[in-house]
Amino acid sequence: MPALEEPLKQPLKSVLGPATAKVMAEHLGLHTVGDLLHHYPRRYEERGQLTHLADLPMDEHVTVVAQVADARLHSFASAKAPRGKGQRLEVTITDGSGRLQLVFFGNGVHKPHKELLPGTRAMFAGKVSVFNRRLQLAHPAYELLRGDGEEAVESWAGALIPLYPATAKLESWKIGKAVQTVLPTAQEAVDPLPPSLREGRGLLPLPEALLKIHRPHTKADIAGARDRLKWDEAFVLQVALARRRHADAQLPAVPRTPRPDGLLTAFDDRLPFTLTEGQQKVSREIFDDLATEHPMHRLLQGEVGSGKTMVALRAMLAVVDAGGQAAMLAPTEVLAQQHHRSVTEMMGELAEGGMLGGAEHATKVVLLTGSMGAAARRQALLDLVTGEAGIVIGTHALIEDKVQFHDLGLVVVDEQHRFGVEQRDALRGKGKQPPHLLVMTATPIPRTVAMTVFGDLETSVLDQLPAGRSPIASHVVPAADKPHFLARAWERVREEVANGHQAYVVCPRIGDDVDEAVAPGKAGGKKSPEDEAEKRPPLAVLEVAEQLGRGPLQGLRVEVLHGRMHPDDKDAVMRRFTAGETDVLVATTVIEVGVNVPNATVMVIMDADRFGVSQLHQLRGRVGRGSAPGLCLLVTEMPEASPARQRLGAVASTLDGFELSRIDLEQRREGDVLGQAQSGARSSLRVLAVIEDEEVIAEAREEATALVAADPELERLPGLRTALDALLDDEREQYLEKG
Repeated sequence: MPALEEPLKQPLKSVLGPATAKVMAEHLGLHTVGDLLHHYPRRYEERGQLTHLADLPMDEHVTVVAQVADARLHSFASAKAPRGKGQRLEVTITDGSGRLQLVFFGNGVHKPHKELLPGTRAMFAGKVSVFNRRLQLAHPAYELLRGDGEEAVESWAGALIPLYPATAKLESWKIGKAVQTVLPTAQEAVDPLPPSLREGRGLLPLPEALLKIHRPHTKADIAGARDRLKWDEAFVLQVALARRRHADAQLPAVPRTPRPDGLLTAFDDRLPFTLTEGQQKVSREIFDDLATEHPMHRLLQGEVGSGKTMVALRAMLAVVDAGGQAAMLAPTEVLAQQHHRSVTEMMGELAEGGMLGGAEHATKVVLLTGSMGAAARRQALLDLVTGEAGIVIGTHALIEDKVQFHDLGLVVVDEQHRFGVEQRDALRGKGKQPPHLLVMTATPIPRTVAMTVFGDLETSVLDQLPAGRSPIASHVVPAADKPHFLARAWERVREEVANGHQAYVVCPRIGDDVDEAVAPGKAGGKKSPEDEAEKRPPLAVLEVAEQLGRGPLQGLRVEVLHGRMHPDDKDAVMRRFTAGETDVLVATTVIEVGVNVPNATVMVIMDADRFGVSQLHQLRGRVGRGSAPGLCLLVTEMPEASPARQRLGAVASTLDGFELSRIDLEQRREGDVLGQAQSGARSSLRVLAVIEDEEVIAEAREEATALVAADPELERLPGLRTALDALLDDEREQYLEKG
């Protein structure tokens, strides 16, 4: 490693002292001088211009710059100070846009009473709360901003004051002082960008960019620094992905070309409809890939209900025609069973290979899940190793060591975000040579996210719905403001059932204290401020089912489905619902993807505000799958002006999943989309915004692909190699694994 790199590798404790370093490591995940230099300010305050106190968010830790308008010391009697010796200091600060009350109690009043005099300007940090219907900060930390000639100008050099992402234990200005200490080391930063790229695009050198992001004198300094640092993030990530693509392209694979009059032709002849143009185009892309001597790595993303399973099945049949086997991996047992059912139904006698009544080109389609009985499992494993079964559908039980294939030619992974790279590699090792890989996702992903998260895969998009699909009407049902709307929702369910159709009711929780993560669309199951505000537990499947059975849906056949049920029970419930023996299925998000019951026409989503935008779109895609129109009712108790209600309004207003995924991404932290929410690590993206910086990402991908083709080992670019090592170290491995 180049000696130049060393100063940035220094542990913070050797520079800042053990106490500060410990807090930085625990609360911000910063361990080295380099980590701290890359902890960029969130925004900047101008000396002459004040923060908008009017826009402060509730329950969040904020830093504001404002002026003391008024300070009053009150004495009062309390249990601890019965003779009126208790003291409370109330300070009002203003910034022209609004006023904010600060409160100090007890022994904490003496220092602020002396320092926070009217006219004094300072930075204040604390948690915003409401007392007597007014916003306040209780016991805020503060830092005085003194006149120009004093030390404040030293510590906040320049006219712009950087405000850092901070925590209750570490105020923004303490981080600023720590940055000040290590800033000279920025001169030693090794530049990961090739000089030709940097000069060609007029980007600042890295040391200068670090200096300007932390200590800007003008807004132009900040813009120049951010442009440069965005390129670092986009380029280093795209190089990592380009190297992965390059390595994959070197692997050998068996070309798989279907026989002209084989299983695929027989299947196509059976189809009662013609494929959409989109399905035909995507199928051609896949068949071209399958015919090459290197493994296909393709992402098939499509709108909910666009017929991805049909495209994947035709690819599997082509491989079976060519003498290979195909495996389809589903994230849950319910989904594996559902896929197995729909594939065998679509294939008819073509799925009865080796059986009386099977067609001449037929093959065997087996199901393999973790909860199968020993005898059924033994038979399935035997069919795989002998090659009797051309197609296997299962959960990640397929990856276990015991599972051996005769000749695995294609792996189809459903809902990629639930399978990590390691699991793909484990399955890949089951073939004589690496099998071809097709990844399907029903969550439409903006192009740049596809380039960032799935950058090691080529992308195919299905955006037309097959003929015969019905439109879905979506409406928000404000249960708190208009309870009669909810009563009307249950009437609509009864009407649909009376017309011979079926309904889903989705709840965020199971109930009986058997809790399942609230909507997985919410990062790490943390409660949103709105949840906290209302303090009501999310509605639960078991309770809602019971209330509906006794009340508004009395007399209808209501059943429940959730992830904690025994797999056989889940399968039995799904079979009854599919067969039309159940009118209403009350379920958790276990029905989110892949469940296909064309007769179900209405879905009521309870506490809809507790689900993410993409998740609501997924759930809604379960209705309107037949010829009758679909209806989705989003029930919420959130007030009209809340962000949660606006999010639901967005879902109700469009059926375009790509548009919704953009809205979703703008509302969530970028890191969630990049798999960071699950890993708990901080996002590797600090200044790059996946939506806004579309052009930077696209250009970085082109530059990275060209660079890796010319120098796969990056021998001429030690700085880039170092940056890659940092990106791919243990903490950030998750980032590329989208596990």
